[in-house]
Amino acid sequence: MEHKIVVIPGDGIGQEIVDAAVRVLQAAARKGSLKLTLQECYAGGAALDHRGEPLPQETVQAARSAEAVLLGAVGGPKWDGVSAELRPERAILGLRQELGLYANLRPVRVLPSLASYSPVKEEVVTDTDILIVRELNGGIYFGEKGTEGDKAWDVEMYSKPEIERIAAVAFQAAQGRRRKVTSVDKANVLASSRLWRATVTEAAKGHGEISLNHYYVDNFAMQLILAPRQFDVVVTNNLFGDILSDAAAVLAGSIGMLPSASVGRETSLYEPIHGSAPEIAGQGIANPLGTILSTSMLLEYSLAQPELAKAVAWSVEAVLAAGYRTQDIYRPGTTKVSTEEMGRLVEAHLADLVI
Repeated sequence: MEHKIVVIPGDGIGQEIVDAAVRVLQAAARKGSLKLTLQECYAGGAALDHRGEPLPQETVQAARSAEAVLLGAVGGPKWDGVSAELRPERAILGLRQELGLYANLRPVRVLPSLASYSPVKEEVVTDTDILIVRELNGGIYFGEKGTEGDKAWDVEMYSKPEIERIAAVAFQAAQGRRRKVTSVDKANVLASSRLWRATVTEAAKGHGEISLNHYYVDNFAMQLILAPRQFDVVVTNNLFGDILSDAAAVLAGSIGMLPSASVGRETSLYEPIHGSAPEIAGQGIANPLGTILSTSMLLEYSLAQPELAKAVAWSVEAVLAAGYRTQDIYRPGTTKVSTEEMGRLVEAHLADLVI
């Protein structure tokens, strides 16, 4: 069987990190005797430069026909002067809408070799393993917007079916983990959050084996730093999920380490959670591991290859345990390597694994 994957390098460091991740993905495919067809497409600032728009229809069509999309990063100050409709970031929102990507999965796992790298005390973050499930296709980012004189507004709105759908993803994910779901809202202030809490509570009745608790977002943000190990699966809305998952990223020692999956009914999109970092583009110092771990999620969720997914993750851990580091996680006593070298180290370890 042939698997079609659309590859979108994007902007800034996107090409470098995607190149490294694609090599690892191809090594995994060889290991599992999978046949991959990769199609590279434009989106973001690169698409604006080459096609005059941030999300060309040809990219949308290619993504719709693919089993998965692997994305680098988009945006940068080069395009700060363009109109809001042409901002490179519109490509991300456009892909989410066009592909019906409604659930963003962001694992935050503190690896033993990097626990001491966290700005939070090592004894606090050690063994942290959280999956943040963020609703991706509703809420304030997609609500009514407007300006009038010296006023502006953005409407936060959710329907019960939207909340039920994302809650189902969280409860399903918890089945294969520690069977704990934490729902994060602001139900003491927001009507949309009161509907959120009531709906998630109702959804939990069909999952008696899963424990559910609720946190207000401000208290959760504090607890995430003070005692992150208490959390397993966290489900929350679009805005809170965006903010909290980036905050959680520091627990792992570097934002360059964290992958994500945006899940839809027909296809899914995989990307690191960091931005395009144009200030270091072309220098060969970007960390590709978040993108490589995104290919691990791609193998698991889109290609139904859990053993290959684990093999990629194991290879990343083994390379880090051996002391290899890109610049963002380098310390004296470890070995500094380039973006490309890090990718090739993971690829080589993967090739030697017996699955």
